[in-house]
Amino acid sequence: MPGQVLFQPNPLPDPSQLPDAFLDFSVKLDTHNYLPSDELKAIQKFRRAADYIAAAMIFLKDNVLCEEALTYENIKPRLLGHWGTCPGLVMVYAHLNRIIRKTGLDALYVVGPGHGAPAILSCLWLEDSMSVFLPEYTRDYKGLRGLISKFSAPGGFPSHINAETPGAIHEGGELGYALSVSFGAVMDKPDLVVACVVGDGEAETGPTATAWHGFKYIDPAESGAVLPIVHVNGFKISERTIYGTMDDKEMTALFTGYGYQVRIVSDIDNIDNDLAASMEWALAEIKNIQTAARTGNPIVKPRWPVIILRTPKGLAGPKSFHGELIEGSFHSHQVPLPNAKTSAEELAELQRWLKSYRPEELFTAEGSPVDEILSVIPEESEKKLGQKKESYKAYIPLDLPEWSDLAVEKGSQESCMKAIGRFLKEVVNQNPSTFRIFSPDELVSNKLDAVLENSGRNFQWDIASRASGGRVVEILSEHTCQGMLQGYTLTGRTGLFPSYEAFLGIVHTMMVQYAKFAKMAAETSWRQDVGSINYLETSTWTRQEHNGFSHQNPSFIGAVLNLKSISARVYLPPDANCFLSTVSHCLRAKNYVNLMVGSKQPTPVWLSAEEADRHCVAGASVWKFASVDDGVDPDVVLVGIGVEVTFEVIAAASLLRKYAPDLRVRVVNVTDLMILAATGLHPHALSKNAFNNLFTEDKPIHFNYHGYPIELKGLLFGRPRLDRVSIEGYNEEGTTTSPFDMMLANRTSRYHIAQAAVRGGALTNPKVAVSAHETESYFKHLAQKEKDYIYANGQDRPDIFEVPAFN
Repeated sequence: MPGQVLFQPNPLPDPSQLPDAFLDFSVKLDTHNYLPSDELKAIQKFRRAADYIAAAMIFLKDNVLCEEALTYENIKPRLLGHWGTCPGLVMVYAHLNRIIRKTGLDALYVVGPGHGAPAILSCLWLEDSMSVFLPEYTRDYKGLRGLISKFSAPGGFPSHINAETPGAIHEGGELGYALSVSFGAVMDKPDLVVACVVGDGEAETGPTATAWHGFKYIDPAESGAVLPIVHVNGFKISERTIYGTMDDKEMTALFTGYGYQVRIVSDIDNIDNDLAASMEWALAEIKNIQTAARTGNPIVKPRWPVIILRTPKGLAGPKSFHGELIEGSFHSHQVPLPNAKTSAEELAELQRWLKSYRPEELFTAEGSPVDEILSVIPEESEKKLGQKKESYKAYIPLDLPEWSDLAVEKGSQESCMKAIGRFLKEVVNQNPSTFRIFSPDELVSNKLDAVLENSGRNFQWDIASRASGGRVVEILSEHTCQGMLQGYTLTGRTGLFPSYEAFLGIVHTMMVQYAKFAKMAAETSWRQDVGSINYLETSTWTRQEHNGFSHQNPSFIGAVLNLKSISARVYLPPDANCFLSTVSHCLRAKNYVNLMVGSKQPTPVWLSAEEADRHCVAGASVWKFASVDDGVDPDVVLVGIGVEVTFEVIAAASLLRKYAPDLRVRVVNVTDLMILAATGLHPHALSKNAFNNLFTEDKPIHFNYHGYPIELKGLLFGRPRLDRVSIEGYNEEGTTTSPFDMMLANRTSRYHIAQAAVRGGALTNPKVAVSAHETESYFKHLAQKEKDYIYANGQDRPDIFEVPAFN
């Protein structure tokens, strides 16, 4: 009956009513008077100075130290930046500085909360890292005025951290990736600690939720450590955060379950002593774990530290205004006084707020920080958070084996991925601390398991792989793999991300964010090269095996095509030898996003090692063996782009020899997709003459393409005479079926190619035209017979993928 209660479960106990001993495993420390008075005062002055600068950056375009009463003219026309997160970020930065100066710690600072750049930029200016890379931002009044006035103004710094920010290895424009980036950064860097602030809003994202497991892939004998600091200030843009509604017991239970030791810092009246003690405790715990592992007595399932930092949102900002709470509410999330340029009341409140920091006590007459603030900052330049070479000058090229020594015999059959697996095994052997594979649980499935012959996985919670020094990080989270790959790459190493084709789209926006960071880094004079970020896409729609329609999605190709040309590289090598050449090239290349698309099933090896090398250097070539008269004076050009679809082009050329002997066919394979772009739009784009030499000036061209046809249409746009071009590719047709039925369903089969060839050839060759209808009809008939066979027998005809003959 509607409304009737059929079952009433027993109510769960309220965690807040449970005894303190239950669920409360958080670490207790005595933090009273922890810091000497001089250190405490210096830390507090550093924080006041940085908070003042951060607030001034959001509001002021002049009068930057409030030397005079503020006027409307001093206020920027657009108020950008998020104040609410800044005090917490400054607080962590100040305490990291103190510890670095005291101990010589090697650290990077990764910030997850978005739009917190004012906090980081203010600290960078105080430690004089800005002027090292950007000489106009000197540590005096002139530099301070420039920093404050140009923030979030045209040509100035954005409101989130980016590649122009010294010390940054993480783009702050999209939430969720800071933690996984941090774990990637410390891999194979045994002396490095990354302090990673995770905002409580960011913690609601899926990528962050999975990344908490990242320490389970960190071998403390060979790698550094991440110190996560969860900044719980309770609010996002206009709503409570999930973490903000959780009490200390619930938070402790959550992170204890993840496997961490939890320390909660929440005593606002004693916050600096509390945080200083907690950070020193955390670093001591990290040292204990590492020492045990490095002396041959590793701790089984060590519990790494995590700090939960509870502060009011927008700490030390306006308390309230117009009857609304600001500090400690969502009203402080962005700009607390948004009408300061037009409201006399808000302008006066802004002046009161800024003057409350007492800037005259923080800066000298020349606008420099006072000595007490400088006493917190590390004395050695290379130790400063903004000048760590790991963040901008750390690239180590790989020592790669000669791929041709592992080449496969021409005329044989081989899985591209099997060949690559053997190559990667040698890459691992020769680069034991500068190369890793980040795989979402698909390495063996994708036939790359040769890597595991000499290198295990690096899953520390599995006794079989613990402390094995494995080069493979295999976690069933594309987000975590991507973040780790980014951190590993940006700190100087090289990685590879193999994945099922259909699921790379999960990290589409992460890849785009990374590409934006890389673009800005390339345009930033002081940042040096980094390795390329490398994707290996396999398990494609063309060979479905047991998977169905859900596993058919080549759209990641289009995602890479949309990037700036300086970044984007897409390769579809047609056989194992071409794939070896391509992978070798991509692992040597710098600053790109490389996408390689291939097959894990055995396919023909069309080219010798020497031929494959020449073909890959050119990006495309005429395959004379499949063409009529070596491709001279063709009636039609047939183009294959991708392993299986190229096989169908060659099979179609063989069919046409038999059923349309008067048709002159040229077969072209394209392995570097970017050569097709209009001249000048991409560094690899063919010149007009080169394009015409390859594809003719006026003959019909039929492309058989692995991806979505619309991608190729966009790439070719700008080339002349596109009315002669036809394209087939993946057309969102498929199910759990046979490989050849997938070709038939998506009109990429040899029979569809042969029909297109006859239609094109009939336009200029009368001998073909006279029987074109009859020939096309016969090819349609053959296609239907194949489909009938498949549905009658549950499989393809046994000889359907035999290598075509050209007699």
